[in-house]
Amino acid sequence: MALFTEQQLINRVSRQQITGLAGYDMSRKAQVLLSKTRNFQNTPQGRLKSYDIFLSHSTNDAQKVAGLKLLLEDMGYSVYVDWIEDPQLDRTNVTKDTAAVLRGRMHTCRSLFYAFSEHSGGSKWMPWELGYFDGIKQMAAVLPIRAGSTASDSFQGTEYLGLYHYITVGDDTTGRRGLWVRESVTKYIVYEEWLKSSQPIQR
Repeated sequence: MALFTEQQLINRVSRQQITGLAGYDMSRKAQVLLSKTRNFQNTPQGRLKSYDIFLSHSTNDAQKVAGLKLLLEDMGYSVYVDWIEDPQLDRTNVTKDTAAVLRGRMHTCRSLFYAFSEHSGGSKWMPWELGYFDGIKQMAAVLPIRAGSTASDSFQGTEYLGLYHYITVGDDTTGRRGLWVRESVTKYIVYEEWLKSSQPIQR
């Protein structure tokens, strides 16, 4: 089991095959790939869709978030990313209307992952999203994005982030790739069991 790495996320976007986009840079690929979901979101079914994960993140990490969303979906999880599912929102300004949409979406998500990176400390929305979701569902965790490509399963949250479990990726006993919720390197539980209110187990 290991933390997600920046290189892993960038690689996932770059290897995505999109017809007619050979030779385009990864940023353009990410925009085209992820914009495909937007038409669906304008339907009644799209507005009422529920998700496994609300991905709280910095807009400065858009490319890495695109890769993270793809990797999580590869594992079978549904992921809400506001600028993909609700492109009409303006995250650059804190408004009551944007907050109302995000609150509504959070109520339809089973858990929240706080995508911790070098940019997350400058986000206007991430602390609010984390606090709100923790208050309504108590199913929030930090998903660290490790710089570079070096694997590690250790994370020390700073300040209030140290109060939360953190997420790693790895195979379970059947060889299935999935998510693990950790309190420490030696205390963890599979994501699906955590959703049932089980707590990490000392190994």
